[in-house]
Amino acid sequence: MSKGSAAVRPFGKRRVVGIAACAAAAITAIALAIAFGPKLWSFFSDIDAVRAWIGDRGLLAPIAMVAVVVAQIVVAVLPGEPIELAAGYLFGFWGGTALCLAGSLAGTLAVTGLVRALGMRVVRLFFTREQIEGVSWLRDSSRLEAAMFVVFLIPGTPKDVLTYAAALTDCPWWRIATITTVGRIPSVVSSTLAAGFAANGDWALAAVTLAVTVVLAVAGGLAYAALQKKARSEG
Repeated sequence: MSKGSAAVRPFGKRRVVGIAACAAAAITAIALAIAFGPKLWSFFSDIDAVRAWIGDRGLLAPIAMVAVVVAQIVVAVLPGEPIELAAGYLFGFWGGTALCLAGSLAGTLAVTGLVRALGMRVVRLFFTREQIEGVSWLRDSSRLEAAMFVVFLIPGTPKDVLTYAAALTDCPWWRIATITTVGRIPSVVSSTLAAGFAANGDWALAAVTLAVTVVLAVAGGLAYAALQKKARSEG
């Protein structure tokens, strides 16, 4: 056996183990979603329920917060905004932001591992053919990474379907994780900042932050729709 092949084999094993671990975590989240679907939707949609459950975890509350974020990203149909608001309320702006981004990173890695292990069968669990085709222009772009980063920065864009779509490409997993995590910062910051203000009793600042977030989300949604329309016309 040559030195070159000896050097490659351990890396290959680590990669297989990493993908298997991510796939196992994601499959577990999907199994829970199938088993407790209606209850999970109700839970993730209710900021008070999320906040109470995480608060009851005591010293394990930060880990529980990260786990909830991971579950929301893997089970892409679950709403994410109440989770980010709960994080900001419970842990403040800095702590809530850090935990949300940590969960986002872990969730993206889990999605990437699962999609690359099982392919389109997993994607179709959460998204319709129309939704998948709606981001085909991004998957086929020769400037995938730049386009994905810009889209993730825009509030109001469908980040979950984009995460799954990116996992279908040949883009390295670590680049997908970096782009999606950094790209989520504006959305996470706006939510945790507003919730942090509310937790401190600064209701005026909380209201202003939420109002600005809503305006940016609407503008972002319109910009994304225009971007899709332009991409289809050029295609």
